[in-house]
Amino acid sequence: MSNPFVHLELCTPDVAKAKEFYTSLFGWTFTDNDMGEMIYSTFKPSSGPGGGLFTMPGMPTFWLAYVGVEDINAATDKAKSLGATLHNGPMEIPGIGWMTILGDPTGATIAMFQPNQPM
Repeated sequence: MSNPFVHLELCTPDVAKAKEFYTSLFGWTFTDNDMGEMIYSTFKPSSGPGGGLFTMPGMPTFWLAYVGVEDINAATDKAKSLGATLHNGPMEIPGIGWMTILGDPTGATIAMFQPNQPM
């Protein structure tokens, strides 16, 4: 399948509780990464996409799925031309790649990701 899901992200007010739950349920292990303004905890199951957990004051709890794209600018422009609402991006994730967060025409939120290295 072209453009698979490549990353899943959980925004939660209680990262420790979420880590405990997903470790107990699925056996996931987490690596904490100091991003300056926050700690971003990553996980990678034995198959399928990995992801991350973080907390951001004032944000609701949600999962966000990222779809891999080869050209973030072209994909963002195409999404907008098809009726998507741009929420954020394209923006650089320093040293990692580029991302865009958008709402599809039905209101569902989804993200796109272009890595610095080819997928």
